[in-house]
Amino acid sequence: MIDKLYHIRFELFFLSMLLILFGSLLFPVIIFQEEIIHIFFLVNILSGILLVSKTRKFLLGYLILFILGVSFFAYTLVQKLSIEADYQVVRLAIYTLFYALVTLEIIRQVWHAKKVGKNVIIGLMSAYISLGLLAFFMFLSIELIHPSSFSGSGITGTIEQKSDALLYFSYITLLTIGYGDIVPLTPIAQKATVLAGLIGQFYIVIITAVVVEKYIMNKKGNT
Repeated sequence: MIDKLYHIRFELFFLSMLLILFGSLLFPVIIFQEEIIHIFFLVNILSGILLVSKTRKFLLGYLILFILGVSFFAYTLVQKLSIEADYQVVRLAIYTLFYALVTLEIIRQVWHAKKVGKNVIIGLMSAYISLGLLAFFMFLSIELIHPSSFSGSGITGTIEQKSDALLYFSYITLLTIGYGDIVPLTPIAQKATVLAGLIGQFYIVIITAVVVEKYIMNKKGNT
């Protein structure tokens, strides 16, 4: 069963990422933000564990992170009140570490793939979306530790209310669109924004270019 799922590992990870990003289009916003999105994150983390299941030396670490993620999710459901900032920082640290390791593993698998097919292309897209989530965790952590680091549309209220705006800002920054509706104010927020933009460009210029080159070489080899 695990071997069969492993063959569609990139598809599962990609689909769960899309549900995290666009699930609010399918479910009532309040229910999605308070409960459903946490379920999608756990599903995504499970698919991330599947991605690294062949990397035995790191698998235990991923499982520990998953158990911690489940524990924090259960605590969130029980604790119906606003979550303390310290708790939020620890949770974000766990998510950041997990997604950083999974993203690196996806890039490694894509980089070393000998043939470029649908699976590799989906893996390439999955890693890019995962980079956006990492940027989101970074921005959200900055806003938790240094409140009012960002200003603009949607950056008001509790940290939970700011999450959607910062998630949007993370992908706008990664894509280097820069509408200007959300602005980093503090030096650390500004540097983090530049870092996210640079990583997005490096990914497209280097990783995507390598995959495209492999695809062209595969096509030439088949002709």
